[in-house]
Amino acid sequence: MADKFYVTTAIDYSNGSPHLGHAFEKIGADCIARYRRLKGHRVSFVIGMDEHGQKVAQSAEEAGARPQDWVDGIAAEFQEAWNELAISHTDFIRTTEARHTRAVQALLSRIHEAGFIEPGVYSGYYCVGCEAFKLEKDLVDGKCPEHPTRDVKWVDEPNFFFKLGAFRDRLLQTYEASEAAGRPFVQPTSKFNEIKNVVRDWQPDYSMSVSRSRVPWGIPWPGDETHTIYVWFDALINYLSATGFPDPGFEDTWPAEVHIIGPDIVRFHAAIWPAMLMAAGIPIPRSVWCHGWINTAGARFSKSAGVSLTLRNAIDRHGPDALRYFLLREVPWDADGNFSWERLDIRYTSELADGYGNLTSRILSMISRYRSGTVPDATQETELDRAGDSAIQGFQRAMDQHLLHQGGDAAWGLVSRANQFVEEEAPWSLAKEGKTEDLDRVLASLARSLTRITLMASPFMPEKTRVVWQGLGFKGSPSEAGWKDLSSPRCGGHTVTRIPPLFPKPEVVK
Repeated sequence: MADKFYVTTAIDYSNGSPHLGHAFEKIGADCIARYRRLKGHRVSFVIGMDEHGQKVAQSAEEAGARPQDWVDGIAAEFQEAWNELAISHTDFIRTTEARHTRAVQALLSRIHEAGFIEPGVYSGYYCVGCEAFKLEKDLVDGKCPEHPTRDVKWVDEPNFFFKLGAFRDRLLQTYEASEAAGRPFVQPTSKFNEIKNVVRDWQPDYSMSVSRSRVPWGIPWPGDETHTIYVWFDALINYLSATGFPDPGFEDTWPAEVHIIGPDIVRFHAAIWPAMLMAAGIPIPRSVWCHGWINTAGARFSKSAGVSLTLRNAIDRHGPDALRYFLLREVPWDADGNFSWERLDIRYTSELADGYGNLTSRILSMISRYRSGTVPDATQETELDRAGDSAIQGFQRAMDQHLLHQGGDAAWGLVSRANQFVEEEAPWSLAKEGKTEDLDRVLASLARSLTRITLMASPFMPEKTRVVWQGLGFKGSPSEAGWKDLSSPRCGGHTVTRIPPLFPKPEVVK
């Protein structure tokens, strides 16, 4: 059986429409999942919706809808967006599903039976925007820094508490062991240092509230339905409920190889979630990857930030695949990055239309014209083949480390080299001069190069590469190929088909 690879994203909160920040995370995770399938892994890829909590109930009330009707509509809107962007998830988990409720209550019961849940009274600040309790030291001018337009509220209510401080030393030992093994539990390093400092500050008696007595829209507390389970405690368990927990066999998928999240929720995923699993006697995930923000005009994309550019605008500019490509090439997967229409148009024209698109058109056209559409079965290695070997090594090195922007660099380096190779070898001159063997050698090498580029590009642009794949005479799509097809492409004897321009240049971009 192939090695399993379980990748998740943060589940999206059901208080508004999908935006570019949501899309960036899903596209990046999808790129990782598709790459792992190319390597032969058995991939489980889970995304979904976080549908409980005070903020969702308020949004439903403002819309004049019942909470369940509200989240049903939001979930459908998100699913439509992910279908359009070709997100290849294997499951879409919603926290209002019965399977999730069952898993949450089962995990909570295990933690309670292990002695890590106790009753108490919570008094302190609460940010509805974050759905999180805040210490006074976390506030800036009395406001939550993540939601400065909202007022934090003082709450004083009976709650159940999770003994989080009991796991301080065990978490720190886990962090240290992961670094010693060369697989840091949290990446990038700046976020790992941040979470280590947070956990070091915990006292042994530190507890966190894990129930609400005044928020009815949530999962009932087992044995006491006057409480609902705190939305973050509920939401984190989605990664486990999607595996079939608590039924036998969930271990075939669990633990996750990587949780992919945004910068504002590291504490929940890298400290609270593993502590919950430790308390229940369940293995923790292998790693947490924190991508950065997408900024425009100095503001990050989020509903609360008020950034007005819509996901619809961004998709419509040049199509879903072009947007996928731009985000993963323009924004480093381990840091913040910027979005602008100018940069999107520049990359579309230079790297897609004039780069990959032009190369594809030239190769398919020359094979059609000079060899009646059949790829020559010439196996002599060329300098372009050696450049391809080097590109694959760089691609694999970057993608294994989830550095997607660097993986794209490696693939598009080969695009540039192949276009250069066409100019150097001038197949039109070889055909005119009757140099049959040389022409076969060049055309075969170019076909192999285009095959390799298309496979490396497929995690970034699944739909456009499918068109090229079939144009090269392969059946199906690159998603059905394997690593051997990348390392040793076999396209000699294939019948190619000319295709319409992959990336047409609009006369006017409004």
